[in-house]
Amino acid sequence: MIGSFRDMFKIPELRSRIGFTVALLIVYRVGGHVLLPGVNQSVIQQFFDQQAGNMFKMYDMFAGGNLSRASIFALGIMPYISASIIMQIATAVVPYFEKLQKEGDHGRKRIDQLTRYGTVLLGLVQSAGISRSLPAMLGQDAITMNPNAFMLLSMLTLTSGTIFVMWLGEQITERGIGNGISLIIMASIITGVPTYVFNYFAQNQGDIRPLTSASVVAVLVLCVATVAFFENGRRLIPIVYSRRQVGRRVYGGQTAHLPLKVNTAGVIPPIFASSLLMFPATLASMNVPGMDWLQQTINAGDWLFNTGFGLLIIFFCFFYTNVVFQPVDVAENLKKQQANIPGIRPGKQTAEFIDHVMQRITFAGAMYVATICVLPSIFGSAIGVPITFGGTSVMIVVGVALDTMNQIESHLLKRSYEGLTGPGTGRIRGRRLPQTT
Repeated sequence: MIGSFRDMFKIPELRSRIGFTVALLIVYRVGGHVLLPGVNQSVIQQFFDQQAGNMFKMYDMFAGGNLSRASIFALGIMPYISASIIMQIATAVVPYFEKLQKEGDHGRKRIDQLTRYGTVLLGLVQSAGISRSLPAMLGQDAITMNPNAFMLLSMLTLTSGTIFVMWLGEQITERGIGNGISLIIMASIITGVPTYVFNYFAQNQGDIRPLTSASVVAVLVLCVATVAFFENGRRLIPIVYSRRQVGRRVYGGQTAHLPLKVNTAGVIPPIFASSLLMFPATLASMNVPGMDWLQQTINAGDWLFNTGFGLLIIFFCFFYTNVVFQPVDVAENLKKQQANIPGIRPGKQTAEFIDHVMQRITFAGAMYVATICVLPSIFGSAIGVPITFGGTSVMIVVGVALDTMNQIESHLLKRSYEGLTGPGTGRIRGRRLPQTT
């Protein structure tokens, strides 16, 4: 393993990609400390210190604390994530976007362009909402200029910050290593860990409590191992390509596998579920009539919140999987490639078989996601320690780390080095193959 990490920096291309990625992540973190003009940062920070269990706190976590700091990156990358999710759902239910998706590279570029337009629109709407809600919730002391001028300035600044963060993510994806958008979210979550640890010791007045700390670390390690296991989980359906003869040559006849992910929906279900459950608390902080009662009902007991959270996660796992995965299209593609599943007739029966298998493994994936997201909260309540670095954060960090490691490993194997997870095929009698450039 140590030798593999050392080999990463022996390949000039991989070394430059890693350096480029780290440099842009540093730019993102530095830009997060540039304050938004016209705000009283101390008032906003005091407000967020008093928040717990609502959408503001969750949004601030994914934004890397930029919202509580009132920086120019306060919106973070979330408008782009929301626009991407909307476009994914639209490609499954709107014929025009479905047609674009099937047009190959041209259609993909068009969808990416529309996603960027949607990011700008959502950025403008969200920045307008933030600029209007600050004086309403925190009083006029939260801003230091005319409300209308502050709203216009905030819309331009925050939307421009979101566009710049989106550009950073796209540059990392194209010229760096890993998925840029995911790495930005991962960096935002990881940078909040020291703050959580500091707050924990501050609340306990420096009392380490070794047994409690060891228990929390053990649960987090168990969650990381579970996420790594399930995120790599695949259901392999065997497929056979038909044999055909062209002249004297026979083509086809090979056996392959159709991999189906156990957790196709990824981290979308817990994000949606958290937003729905925390939305009443957010509206209550804005003094919306009737929201106080709903918030008290939801927070009447931890068991009620956790039960609703788990059920919503399971629902969104099935919903999002059925939106993004179409068994009919998969069966049609197999038919075009003259491939079939042994014992299953091509066409409708293949689609029904794939859908049946997908529903079964989605149930297992939904139970895994619900357990990972609910377990840390239950455990924290049992030992009296609020675990803010919950299952959703663990899923994002571990998933992005695995994806980045896979990309690094592909670069190593392509250059005849051993991969990060084990020996590659680039050795002959104990010697490395010549490097290619």
